[in-house]
Amino acid sequence: MLSASYEYCRELTERTAHNFRYSFMTLPPEIRRSMNALYAFNRITDDLGDDDEFPVELRQARLEAWRTSMKFILNRGGDADLDHVPGTAEIGTFAEHPSHLAIADMVARHHIPHEYLFAVIDGVAMDLNPFRIDTFSDLERYCYRVAGAVGLCCIHVWGFRDQRAIPLAIDCGLALQLTNILRDIGEDSDGGRIYLPKEDLDRFGYSANDIKARTVDERFIELMRFQSERAKSYYARSEGLLQYLEPPGRPILRAMLDIYGGLLREIERRKFDIYSKRASVPKWKKIWFAVRAMVSR
Repeated sequence: MLSASYEYCRELTERTAHNFRYSFMTLPPEIRRSMNALYAFNRITDDLGDDDEFPVELRQARLEAWRTSMKFILNRGGDADLDHVPGTAEIGTFAEHPSHLAIADMVARHHIPHEYLFAVIDGVAMDLNPFRIDTFSDLERYCYRVAGAVGLCCIHVWGFRDQRAIPLAIDCGLALQLTNILRDIGEDSDGGRIYLPKEDLDRFGYSANDIKARTVDERFIELMRFQSERAKSYYARSEGLLQYLEPPGRPILRAMLDIYGGLLREIERRKFDIYSKRASVPKWKKIWFAVRAMVSR
């Protein structure tokens, strides 16, 4: 059953991880297997929050059912009886979910604090309803839940040798999430979510209505340049994490920083026109970053 659960996670990763799966190429097989399970947890959690086939109230209930099943499976570990995972039939019990055993084994094997996974569920729950972020401090708290906590899970899987790695892993998650936010400003606005802090919009005289109108002008360019420089400062901090990781974790971090840093550079290269076409890093370049990281190892 455990091997089948890990295989499910591997297939899910191969099918849906458009950026991360290339960095996974840098990992030894056992660590790659654990990262597939971690990715599966995050992918399933995200999909529960994003599934437009269900109304918001039901998505909230399904997330809570997923949280309940995670508490049960993580506390029981490999001894869990999947026939008795609690839940409600109407919203999905998640009993016998094919990812359960792999996630529980991954968490136990790498001694990952359970609260990191529940922080991710909290972050996805925040996205269920339209909201605005007033200050960068508010954005940092949101990014910790949806990205920083994931970074903390990652360094436990990869192995780290110094507690100074912990704040740097949070910074790394923030760098990656800020890049995603800049890429998806228009799409997020269509869903009622604006992640750019209001204090920053006010500073540059750019408004939520300007985002909805897809206005690209000097105000927008200056706003985006400010956000890009902020993201780059977090990428620079993240470089310090490399020295605290065990050797198997260094190439994947290098590849992830290169891929997402490449995405940020692509946004800059297009002079911040993120409205007309979704920015991305070509597949060949992702593979090149992964191969280069493996060679450097």
